[in-house]
Amino acid sequence: YEYLLDNGMTRDEYHFFLGNNLKHQCIMGNDYYRTNEHRVRADGSTTASGEVFGYHVITTQYHDRYQLPVMHTETNLWQGPNGDEAVLWLWKEWANVLRVRNDGVPIVGFTWYSLTDQVDWDTALRENNGTLNPLGLYDLDRNIRPVGAAYKQLIEDWRQVLPAQSACLQLPLVMPHDADQPWATAQKAKARRAHHDPDTKAMTAAQPEVH
Repeated sequence: YEYLLDNGMTRDEYHFFLGNNLKHQCIMGNDYYRTNEHRVRADGSTTASGEVFGYHVITTQYHDRYQLPVMHTETNLWQGPNGDEAVLWLWKEWANVLRVRNDGVPIVGFTWYSLTDQVDWDTALRENNGTLNPLGLYDLDRNIRPVGAAYKQLIEDWRQVLPAQSACLQLPLVMPHDADQPWATAQKAKARRAHHDPDTKAMTAAQPEVH
């Protein structure tokens, strides 16, 4: 509070944002890579520690703190010398997503970053080297990589177990297990009406529902 006031926010602005909470329209996207976790040395420096806690533990901690629906928004790994390291990482991250879901955390999606191989991602685009980073589900010639085939198989294996919904387009969020609830049905009907009638969409956009 004091920091905000010291840096130019007025009391009226502070109370405006305090009273106009859009949290119910937010999804917390979190990435997880093998380099996410670090060990802090005695001198304060850090080094990548590999996977110590993992996505399940860290995401559960985030949800406990912020109480928001979550999405596993990014992960990847090189194929490695045997060509299977990325596939193994994919299945391990998916196992973590299932564990999070089974523990009651509302998780709405899981993505691999990225769809195609990247260029100069190793330097975060700071240098224009033209270096190919073979981390996509497909290479730049649109040939599917082993991890892409595994991701495709994952969808095929789980599509009947985890119903697909455009959850991110329906905020406040409607989770699959709530899809048949009366309030969820009404919300979907309103969304369909808004899609066909832009004036209705504009009129109802400022009328959030409370459940």
